[in-house]
Amino acid sequence: MPSTRREFLKQFGTTSAGVSLLHGWSIESVMAASARKMFFDISLAEWSLHRTLQAGKLTNMEFPAKAKTDFGITAVEYVDQFFKDKAKDQTYLSELKKRTADLGVRNVLIMVDTAGPLADLDDTKRKQAVESHYPWIDAATFLGCHSIRVNLRGKGSADEIAISSIDGLGRLAEYGRKAGIGVIVENHGGYSSDGKWLSRVMKEVNNPYAGTLPDFDNFKLTDSDVYDRYLGVQEMMPFAKGVSAKSRDFDEQGNEVTINYERLLQIVKKEKTSAFKGYIGIEYSGNRLSEDEGIRATKRLLDRVGQQIS
Repeated sequence: MPSTRREFLKQFGTTSAGVSLLHGWSIESVMAASARKMFFDISLAEWSLHRTLQAGKLTNMEFPAKAKTDFGITAVEYVDQFFKDKAKDQTYLSELKKRTADLGVRNVLIMVDTAGPLADLDDTKRKQAVESHYPWIDAATFLGCHSIRVNLRGKGSADEIAISSIDGLGRLAEYGRKAGIGVIVENHGGYSSDGKWLSRVMKEVNNPYAGTLPDFDNFKLTDSDVYDRYLGVQEMMPFAKGVSAKSRDFDEQGNEVTINYERLLQIVKKEKTSAFKGYIGIEYSGNRLSEDEGIRATKRLLDRVGQQIS
């Protein structure tokens, strides 16, 4: 941290990032804020770089080094589709674990999207989906993650999907309990983006290893119906083991154009419980900025607001 006003100006005041950071703040107030310990740590969700990964310009194995070297982030969240054939590959997982240990990077969680619908109304298909998630829990255990992130998806009424979700998530959370790994649900469209619905499921599952991952922007119930994001995050936080800071675009002051980060972080701070592992993951999903620029913009916003309210 810069120790003098002159050093602070040299470091921040001569860059465009510094101009955005200082807008509306005195230099002294920003320096004071930079000395505060935030109530959360920042991690990087691999999906922030999905276009780079899909283009073959980066591999899952290289992702942790990029997080640290390019962005100064020392905690990472993987996405299963970028190493979906490696869940049981001990050679691969051992190399990934070694690399992150050598880098001083923490493996936080694995986002699982390819293992099947945990809320399928068909019991056989639901059981298959539950068991297909087991290798990812095992991989998360080996890598030292605290959780895997899952989806609750299926076709049916809200009550029907709630019943199948309670069963599927409940079964998987029991496996997670034995491994010491959380099984956390993101608001990822449909019924899962209804905070009241998801809270009901969590209460019925009633397993400390079942939890939530509130996402700042995934509250689309249908093509035309969107749940209140601030209410949804508040309702999910009592069960949260992490938080996903979604971002898409920024204004000239460095604020997300549609998401009030200060309001949401205040909710997270107020509502977090002992289950919260302390990580808020950057998940940049915009198109105007490059993936690297979007990640940096989101990190600056989290740093600024986090320091301001901590």
